[in-house]
Amino acid sequence: MSIPDSAASQQPPAAPHAIVTGGSRGLGFEVARGLAAQGCHLSLIAKDPQGLEQARQKLVTEFPQCTVSTFAIDFEVTTPAALDRARQQLSEIRSSTNTPTALVIAHAVMSEKMSKTLRTTDAEWRRVMAINLDSTFMVVNELVPPMADARNGRVVIFSACLGRMSGPGNAGGLAPYRISKAGVNALVRNLAHETGLGARGLLVDAICPNHSRTDMGGPDALRSAEEGAETALWLLGRTFDSQSENEIEKTTGVLWEDHQIVPW
Repeated sequence: MSIPDSAASQQPPAAPHAIVTGGSRGLGFEVARGLAAQGCHLSLIAKDPQGLEQARQKLVTEFPQCTVSTFAIDFEVTTPAALDRARQQLSEIRSSTNTPTALVIAHAVMSEKMSKTLRTTDAEWRRVMAINLDSTFMVVNELVPPMADARNGRVVIFSACLGRMSGPGNAGGLAPYRISKAGVNALVRNLAHETGLGARGLLVDAICPNHSRTDMGGPDALRSAEEGAETALWLLGRTFDSQSENEIEKTTGVLWEDHQIVPW
């Protein structure tokens, strides 16, 4: 039976689709929760299937209108087999879901406390780089092309102020973590410039969530995970105009903290 034009025109628009890595807990979960509150349908990616299912149950209980799909992917891509497996899983997500309007990359690991440059083992260097930088590139490389083609999307990647090349707190230590996050900042800048700095409808930004109470940040951190996720949600919904005289409204491809641009 065909639907009359008048009835078809009254159908509500499809809800936007968002993909969140690290979405089973911490900052990723809080971003997912904020997006669910806005009516987004979600695809959550994380390593632990049980944690993903618990996150899904929490979200659909709190937001019954939200649909949540989950995908378990281990991003410790330190072998060719692990790399191929993760890339194939991302390719399957790309082919089986609607093109997202939002992609948030929130998974990461901290390096060992004593991991100074001259004391870091090959295994520790490779583990941190694989998860924090290599897999971030892989997610971007697999999932962002449809967003760029659609000229409608926002990419937010959780980075860290420890990845800056200037400013306080950059005097060494935690070498794999700092250097991986510097790489993330460079990736964001490169991708934003390659896609027109927002003029083609795709925004790409990094954020520093500051020290937040997550498994990585620990229980004594000053901020809650919800507070740490707030700037990411703001970036996903902020007004953007590449011709604006307001620097905040016309800028993408940078590192943000608390709605402000952080010098690299």
